[in-house]
Amino acid sequence: MVSGGISPSAAPRSLLRNHRGGHAAVSYLELFFDLVYVFAITQISHLIIAHMGWQGLIEAAVMFAAVWWAWIYTTWAANWLDPERAPVRIVLLLVMFGSLLIAVALPDAFDGGALLFAGAYVAIQVGRTLFLAWALSRAEGESGLNMLRAALWFVASGAFWIAGALAGDHQARLILWLVALGIEYAGPFALFRVPFLGSSKVSDWTISGPHMAERAALFIIVALGEGIVVTGRTFADHAMTASNVTAFLIAFTGSVLMWWIYFALGAKRGAELIAHHAEPGRVARSAYTYLHMPIVAGIIAGAVADELLLAHPDHHAEWPLIAFQCGGLMIFVGAVGLFKRATSPMGRFPLSHLVGLVLLALAGGWAWAIHVPALLFGATTVAILVLVAAWEWISFNGGWRERFAPRQPA
Repeated sequence: MVSGGISPSAAPRSLLRNHRGGHAAVSYLELFFDLVYVFAITQISHLIIAHMGWQGLIEAAVMFAAVWWAWIYTTWAANWLDPERAPVRIVLLLVMFGSLLIAVALPDAFDGGALLFAGAYVAIQVGRTLFLAWALSRAEGESGLNMLRAALWFVASGAFWIAGALAGDHQARLILWLVALGIEYAGPFALFRVPFLGSSKVSDWTISGPHMAERAALFIIVALGEGIVVTGRTFADHAMTASNVTAFLIAFTGSVLMWWIYFALGAKRGAELIAHHAEPGRVARSAYTYLHMPIVAGIIAGAVADELLLAHPDHHAEWPLIAFQCGGLMIFVGAVGLFKRATSPMGRFPLSHLVGLVLLALAGGWAWAIHVPALLFGATTVAILVLVAAWEWISFNGGWRERFAPRQPA
């Protein structure tokens, strides 16, 4: 007998995972869900290529920020929700469909596709968060209230998304959407404070740390995979000349080295830290929700640079190639360095990454000043990545020690 005379068999079955902050396996549905975001990343890279310039870059950045926020919040939701339960599956598949609409509307989001993009985005953010609030409230009242606060923040930002979509002026749309993103990205830092409802506590975000780390790592694979697809497709569209083959090898090697720099040490250490941290939600917010965004952005910029290099391997390095190659790699190396700093025992930025950033900046200035051949420029930046990867690898495998390595007891 339980309180109120309700038998255990009559109690509603939970829609939540039973990980209690421990391990939660990544489901096949989550992997299936990610396929939409392969398409979304491809759309963003195509948008950058089609609208080369500051305006196009800002618009692509807005699109990417929205796409990342939709994906990472669904990852948080799937950390709590049980994908084996039919209601959860239906909601995640609906979010997947909404994400597909977002990806379809991306190229025309600042033109005729604005309302489709904004409407689908607001619908999945508000709808998914309200469903999570309901599911959590059935088991844990306070956790449900936390999600209700988050949903109200999405309602507030949603007003700006829809207003921007309805705005007739292009610049007004951009400003309104930037305000919407500002509200959403400020939410976790403000602990989703809502008048009369209070604010959340990071200690209440009891998540499965290993699940969050694995999902973030899988999205890195998705982004790198999209770059591989772009490289292969562009190479296949051109004649098999010596310069094209060289450009292809440079692009592929760059992707391999980005994978190495992230996964050889950072991914494992991050997973170990969040798995044993007293407040995994705090680590998930800083190291995975925020810091992984520029990591993915750097990969996308690198993929754009690869496409530019493969399109004109016999030319001199022009400003778009220099900007996306050096800029993208600097964003990637810098963000991975910050991620490693956030998940290292010493809390220091790796020296190998700092040196890599300096060398990439110098390489960009050198290529711009003397108009070096594109292949030589690409090979130089890849050589810098080799240095960063080798320095770190040797440091932790029998060679000299990195500055942020844990000291051995005497």
